[in-house]
Amino acid sequence: MRVEKRKVSGRETSEAATKLLEKLRERLFFGDASARRCAAFKLSWMQEDGLDILKEVLFKNDAPITAKYAAGYGLRSMNGRMKKMALEVITEGLTHPGSSIREVCSHTLRLLTDRAEGRASLQPAARTGSRGSAFSGSRTGRIVIRDIPRRSTGLTGIRRPAGNRLEQTRLRREREPVIVRPRARVH
Repeated sequence: MRVEKRKVSGRETSEAATKLLEKLRERLFFGDASARRCAAFKLSWMQEDGLDILKEVLFKNDAPITAKYAAGYGLRSMNGRMKKMALEVITEGLTHPGSSIREVCSHTLRLLTDRAEGRASLQPAARTGSRGSAFSGSRTGRIVIRDIPRRSTGLTGIRRPAGNRLEQTRLRREREPVIVRPRARVH
Protein backbone atom coordinates (compact mmCIF):
# COMPACT_ATOMS: atom_id res chain seq x y z
CA MET A 1 0.00 0.00 0.00
CA ARG A 2 1.30 3.42 -0.93
CA VAL A 3 1.38 5.80 2.02
CA GLU A 4 1.02 9.52 1.33
CA LYS A 5 3.35 12.05 2.96
CA ARG A 6 2.61 13.25 6.45
CA LYS A 7 2.39 16.93 7.29
CA VAL A 8 5.26 18.09 9.49
CA SER A 9 3.92 19.11 12.89
CA GLY A 10 6.73 21.51 13.76
CA ARG A 11 7.76 19.57 16.88
CA GLU A 12 10.45 17.61 15.05
CA THR A 13 13.84 19.04 15.91
CA SER A 14 15.78 17.91 12.85
CA GLU A 15 15.55 16.41 9.41
CA ALA A 16 16.67 13.06 10.82
CA ALA A 17 13.75 13.01 13.27
CA THR A 18 11.31 13.77 10.45
CA LYS A 19 12.75 10.96 8.33
CA LEU A 20 12.60 8.51 11.25
CA LEU A 21 8.95 9.34 11.95
CA GLU A 22 8.07 8.92 8.27
CA LYS A 23 9.93 5.59 8.11
CA LEU A 24 8.14 4.28 11.20
CA ARG A 25 4.80 5.45 9.83
CA GLU A 26 5.40 3.54 6.59
CA ARG A 27 6.41 0.41 8.53
CA LEU A 28 2.97 0.37 10.17
CA PHE A 29 1.60 -0.67 6.76
CA PHE A 30 4.14 -3.49 6.15
CA GLY A 31 2.99 -7.02 5.47
CA ASP A 32 5.17 -8.41 8.27
CA ALA A 33 3.36 -8.36 11.62
CA SER A 34 6.59 -8.21 13.59
CA ALA A 35 7.75 -5.10 11.69
CA ARG A 36 4.37 -3.42 12.26
CA ARG A 37 4.45 -4.12 15.99
CA CYS A 38 8.07 -2.99 16.28
CA ALA A 39 7.29 0.30 14.51
CA ALA A 40 4.22 0.86 16.71
CA PHE A 41 6.26 0.22 19.85
CA LYS A 42 8.95 2.67 18.74
CA LEU A 43 6.28 5.27 17.97
CA SER A 44 4.87 4.79 21.45
CA TRP A 45 8.10 6.20 22.87
CA MET A 46 8.00 9.32 20.69
CA GLN A 47 5.54 11.38 22.77
CA GLU A 48 3.12 13.61 20.84
CA ASP A 49 4.53 12.83 17.41
CA GLY A 50 4.09 9.11 17.94
CA LEU A 51 0.61 9.63 19.36
CA ASP A 52 -0.40 11.72 16.33
CA ILE A 53 0.81 9.08 13.88
CA LEU A 54 -0.82 6.19 15.76
CA LYS A 55 -4.08 8.14 16.05
CA GLU A 56 -3.98 8.99 12.33
CA VAL A 57 -3.49 5.34 11.33
CA LEU A 58 -6.18 4.14 13.74
CA PHE A 59 -8.83 6.55 12.48
CA LYS A 60 -7.89 6.34 8.79
CA ASN A 61 -10.76 4.69 6.91
CA ASP A 62 -8.70 3.20 4.07
CA ALA A 63 -5.97 1.77 6.33
CA PRO A 64 -5.86 -2.04 6.56
CA ILE A 65 -7.10 -3.52 9.82
CA THR A 66 -3.68 -5.02 10.50
CA ALA A 67 -2.19 -1.51 10.60
CA LYS A 68 -5.02 -0.45 12.94
CA TYR A 69 -4.27 -3.34 15.28
CA ALA A 70 -0.59 -2.32 15.24
CA ALA A 71 -1.63 1.25 16.09
CA GLY A 72 -3.71 -0.15 18.96
CA TYR A 73 -0.64 -2.03 20.17
CA GLY A 74 1.37 1.19 20.06
CA LEU A 75 -1.32 3.07 21.95
CA ARG A 76 -1.48 0.52 24.73
CA SER A 77 2.33 0.52 24.92
CA MET A 78 2.44 4.23 25.71
CA ASN A 79 4.06 5.14 29.03
CA GLY A 80 4.13 8.06 31.42
CA ARG A 81 2.00 11.10 30.72
CA MET A 82 1.11 9.80 27.24
CA LYS A 83 -0.73 6.78 28.66
CA LYS A 84 -3.69 8.94 29.69
CA MET A 85 -3.85 10.58 26.25
CA ALA A 86 -3.64 7.18 24.55
CA LEU A 87 -6.51 5.92 26.71
CA GLU A 88 -8.58 8.93 25.63
CA VAL A 89 -7.89 8.11 21.97
CA ILE A 90 -8.93 4.49 22.53
CA THR A 91 -12.16 5.46 24.29
CA GLU A 92 -12.88 7.97 21.51
CA GLY A 93 -12.55 5.11 19.02
CA LEU A 94 -15.23 3.11 20.84
CA THR A 95 -17.89 5.57 19.63
CA HIS A 96 -16.52 5.89 16.08
CA PRO A 97 -18.96 5.02 13.26
CA GLY A 98 -16.44 2.66 11.59
CA SER A 99 -16.88 -0.95 12.71
CA SER A 100 -13.22 -1.90 12.27
CA ILE A 101 -12.12 1.05 14.40
CA ARG A 102 -14.59 0.11 17.15
CA GLU A 103 -13.38 -3.48 16.99
CA VAL A 104 -9.71 -2.53 17.33
CA CYS A 105 -10.41 -0.06 20.14
CA SER A 106 -12.53 -2.52 22.13
CA HIS A 107 -9.85 -5.19 21.73
CA THR A 108 -7.13 -2.77 22.84
CA LEU A 109 -9.17 -1.53 25.79
CA ARG A 110 -9.89 -5.10 26.89
CA LEU A 111 -6.20 -5.92 26.82
CA LEU A 112 -5.41 -2.77 28.79
CA THR A 113 -7.97 -3.54 31.49
CA ASP A 114 -6.83 -7.16 31.72
CA ARG A 115 -3.26 -5.99 32.23
CA ALA A 116 -4.34 -3.42 34.83
CA GLU A 117 -6.32 -6.02 36.77
CA GLY A 118 -3.43 -8.47 36.65
CA ARG A 119 -5.18 -10.99 34.42
CA ALA A 120 -3.48 -12.43 31.41
CA SER A 121 -6.42 -13.59 29.33
CA LEU A 122 -4.43 -14.64 26.27
CA GLN A 123 -1.70 -16.60 28.02
CA PRO A 124 -2.18 -20.35 27.49
CA ALA A 125 -1.09 -21.30 31.02
CA ALA A 126 -3.76 -19.11 32.59
CA ARG A 127 -6.62 -21.02 30.98
CA THR A 128 -7.62 -24.18 32.79
CA GLY A 129 -7.29 -27.37 30.87
CA SER A 130 -5.45 -25.84 27.94
CA ARG A 131 -2.38 -28.01 28.30
CA GLY A 132 -4.01 -31.32 28.97
CA SER A 133 -4.81 -33.30 32.07
CA ALA A 134 -1.38 -32.91 33.65
CA PHE A 135 -1.85 -29.15 34.01
CA SER A 136 -5.60 -28.83 34.50
CA GLY A 137 -6.96 -28.37 37.96
CA SER A 138 -3.60 -27.72 39.61
CA ARG A 139 -4.07 -24.54 41.57
CA THR A 140 -0.58 -24.51 43.02
CA GLY A 141 1.09 -24.53 39.62
CA ARG A 142 2.72 -27.89 40.25
CA ILE A 143 3.10 -30.26 37.35
CA VAL A 144 1.93 -33.81 37.89
CA ILE A 145 4.36 -36.33 36.48
CA ARG A 146 2.68 -39.55 35.36
CA ASP A 147 4.16 -42.81 34.21
CA ILE A 148 3.35 -43.71 30.65
CA PRO A 149 3.13 -47.48 30.10
CA ARG A 150 5.54 -48.76 27.51
CA ARG A 151 4.34 -50.74 24.56
CA SER A 152 5.95 -54.10 24.09
CA THR A 153 8.07 -54.09 20.97
CA GLY A 154 7.92 -57.86 20.47
CA LEU A 155 11.33 -57.96 18.84
CA THR A 156 14.50 -57.02 20.62
CA GLY A 157 14.17 -53.28 20.93
CA ILE A 158 12.92 -52.70 17.37
CA ARG A 159 9.53 -51.10 16.99
CA ARG A 160 7.25 -52.80 14.56
CA PRO A 161 6.10 -50.74 11.63
CA ALA A 162 2.45 -50.76 10.68
CA GLY A 163 1.24 -54.09 9.30
CA ASN A 164 4.01 -56.28 10.80
CA ARG A 165 6.22 -55.79 7.75
CA LEU A 166 9.29 -56.65 9.78
CA GLU A 167 7.94 -60.10 10.69
CA GLN A 168 6.86 -60.75 7.10
CA THR A 169 10.35 -60.06 5.78
CA ARG A 170 11.87 -62.23 8.50
CA LEU A 171 9.56 -65.15 7.60
CA ARG A 172 10.31 -64.76 3.91
CA ARG A 173 14.02 -65.02 4.57
CA GLU A 174 13.59 -68.21 6.59
CA ARG A 175 11.49 -69.94 3.89
CA GLU A 176 13.64 -69.13 0.90
CA PRO A 177 17.02 -70.80 1.02
CA VAL A 178 19.89 -68.72 -0.19
CA ILE A 179 22.20 -70.48 -2.65
CA VAL A 180 25.77 -69.32 -2.58
CA ARG A 181 27.82 -70.27 -5.59
CA PRO A 182 31.54 -70.39 -5.40
CA ARG A 183 33.37 -67.98 -7.63
CA ALA A 184 35.26 -69.32 -10.54
CA ARG A 185 38.95 -68.68 -10.20
CA VAL A 186 40.65 -67.15 -13.13
CA HIS A 187 44.37 -67.93 -13.40
